[in-house]
Amino acid sequence: MISTSSIRRTTLLRNATRVDERGELPGAWLLLDGDIIAAAGSGDAPEATDTIDLQGSVIAPGFIDLHGHGAGGRSYDDGGDALAAALAVHRAHGTTRSVVSIVTNPLAELRERLAEVAALTETDPLVLGSHLEGPFLARERRGAHNPEFLREPDPATVDELLDAAAGTLRQVTLAPELPGALDAISRLTGSGVVAAVGHTEADLAQTRAAFDAGARILTHAFNGMSGIHHREPGPVIAAIDDPRVTLELVLDGHHVHPDVAELLFRGAPGRVALITDSMAAAAAADGDYRLGSLNVTVRDGLAVLSGTSTIAGSTLTQDAALRNAVTLSGLSRVEAVAALTAVPARALGLGSRLGLLESGYAADVVVLDDDLHVATVWAAGAPVV
Repeated sequence: MISTSSIRRTTLLRNATRVDERGELPGAWLLLDGDIIAAAGSGDAPEATDTIDLQGSVIAPGFIDLHGHGAGGRSYDDGGDALAAALAVHRAHGTTRSVVSIVTNPLAELRERLAEVAALTETDPLVLGSHLEGPFLARERRGAHNPEFLREPDPATVDELLDAAAGTLRQVTLAPELPGALDAISRLTGSGVVAAVGHTEADLAQTRAAFDAGARILTHAFNGMSGIHHREPGPVIAAIDDPRVTLELVLDGHHVHPDVAELLFRGAPGRVALITDSMAAAAAADGDYRLGSLNVTVRDGLAVLSGTSTIAGSTLTQDAALRNAVTLSGLSRVEAVAALTAVPARALGLGSRLGLLESGYAADVVVLDDDLHVATVWAAGAPVV
């Protein structure tokens, strides 16, 4: 007699409209087997242990956030239970895979945070690794980073941080005009880390040199850098012109005007990744918060360094970014979903297993209503919401 407990359970999601980078498919189904999509199609569906009729709801791949700092009143930088609670908030809003972003702090604190994230990746497959947003930033473009802890990317410091991350450092944002930055980019990329240009005074030529050295991401385009000027094009134009580069975009209505966001999508199709750059006030109330070592005030959903007008992260979640892309910037659902899924997956070199709803991909699925609000989330085959 075969024990029923030994039979592998599968879940069939049927009667849905599948939306991913390849297009929209009504009448779609997905077969989830453990943490993998075993099969995908439309029409006649296979048998499964459990079947869920989604009654025409939209299904999209799980959202990927390359760049976030917290949510639900908790900051990633606080580590421990605060980190876990903040990640849970984002998962409830459809973000099934997260890169944990770490703001500029003393080196000892950065090493501690990197080691903690490295340990977390061993137990939580939804955490993709860490992102150092600093300390290698331009003082003039530091934004919400403490200038006391900024430093140049000398080889010893770069190696110290790589060692602390133990192979889980996914991304480092740095200003390419700093002494030693181009060598640091080569060292990072040679270690499997994605180098990103950001918080920088770099001009067009310096940014292109960074991309030629191996940098492949522009950190939150238009923010922490010069804008587009007709005589001084700057980093954004360098990134638009380079097909190797992914451009991060915070689409919250504050960081970048929706019309400018639309221009970016048209200029770099398939290369704009929506991020949250969220701090602790994401999905939480207005009030006073901390971002790293700095005080932040949030009013009407806008986070600024206390007593200034300097934007200090966002209060965005990825599902809100999706709605903003469609309703404010006029993107199709396919384009908007791709910017949350396939595009960031490719930026991290994970496009063969994340970002699409097809056989062999991770069983990360977001169910959305007609207004693109999250109804249900599966992450690595397990229900989150």
